[in-house]
Amino acid sequence: MENDHLVISLLGSGGGVGKAVLALLEQVLQDAQAPLHKSITGCTIHCIDAKPLPQDTFTPYCPQLASHLVLHQFDLQDTARFKHHLANTATALVIDASWADTLTMLDCCNELAVAYVNTALESEEVDQLSELEGFTLIERYSRFIAGRSSYTNLKAIVGSGMNPGVVQWFALSLMQEQPDKLPLACYIVETDSSFYADRTLLQPKTLYSTWSPECYLDEAVLNYPMYVSHHQALFLYEAVYAQTFIIRLGELSFEGCLMPHEEVLSLGERFPFETGFIYKVNEVTTAILQSHLANSDELWDWNHKLLDPRDAELEGSDLVGVLLVYDDHERYLYNVMENKQIYAAYGTNATYFQVACGLYGGICSLLLGEVPKGVHWIDELSDTGIKAYGDYIAYFMKPLVRGTNASSDGLLLQRLRK
Repeated sequence: MENDHLVISLLGSGGGVGKAVLALLEQVLQDAQAPLHKSITGCTIHCIDAKPLPQDTFTPYCPQLASHLVLHQFDLQDTARFKHHLANTATALVIDASWADTLTMLDCCNELAVAYVNTALESEEVDQLSELEGFTLIERYSRFIAGRSSYTNLKAIVGSGMNPGVVQWFALSLMQEQPDKLPLACYIVETDSSFYADRTLLQPKTLYSTWSPECYLDEAVLNYPMYVSHHQALFLYEAVYAQTFIIRLGELSFEGCLMPHEEVLSLGERFPFETGFIYKVNEVTTAILQSHLANSDELWDWNHKLLDPRDAELEGSDLVGVLLVYDDHERYLYNVMENKQIYAAYGTNATYFQVACGLYGGICSLLLGEVPKGVHWIDELSDTGIKAYGDYIAYFMKPLVRGTNASSDGLLLQRLRK
């Protein structure tokens, strides 16, 4: 694939993830040593969005790559048009950074044998069913699992962002260092302190997030806290922000909330240990959620604001990693990115660039690696595929911090703080 003319279709290119991916590929274009450099040098990227975008939308993110972009405006629910686009452009790879239904996109790509990578499971039907409130993530996952075996004509990786995605590689990488001892638990951990440097920008009745506020609310308000133990998904019938769980990573510690996430289900399906996602966001957003435990539905009617460094300077960082719990110690691996540094280099925030690194790992794995036909999570790749994925993400994702806690805080409910 390195020497062929590569044709990519990027879905949802005008969103935060789409722009971050293009910003990263801009660096690949300029770096002769970067994986996939030769293909990006001669590639064409078709950018598809539901809303029309100005021609210069992407120039600030990828000035040199911009000449490789072709902009399209149509709704991905029009599958006939989407399949015509794929065939007419000879697309080799679809990068899905949109809210389009995952199974529908896989149907189209499978029919035409087009490789596919995304960051999360999406289902428009599930999102519209009010009776599924509290359980939308596990329903999306169940529908995906029920249908995935039918996709035998394409190579696809689902959930190749930061989490899900990179964190599965983190977990497997740490476990491979102690192959004779299975951990008692694997917790995906994140603490995101990103916010405006100028706090006077804070507006009333506004919810702030470093990624899609609507998707964040889906996890923080609409769903119940969930974890997996012995392959069984378990729910705590509390509001997500009614309780926190303590996490220690060496000298760093924080208290985060338990949220449902794809990688928890994927890792929990494969391994018997306890797994969950523990997430802390900036103090402003945390205070808003904690003060609306009794009337959280009101937050859907607030203004929703993405923390974009192009609007105003962002301070803080996003740390994402994994914590493996053993009976007498804990081991961790994480990446932390500072907003100011990422904006200076890539024009986006730390959260979106971490997601872009995960997508880059998936893109390189599909185009340069030996991914078999079918649909795979990152943790389902072969040992060779896992090693290659780690090499790809590490090219841009720095630093990777490894360490050990000399004692253990135990399993999830032992970490609970009301």
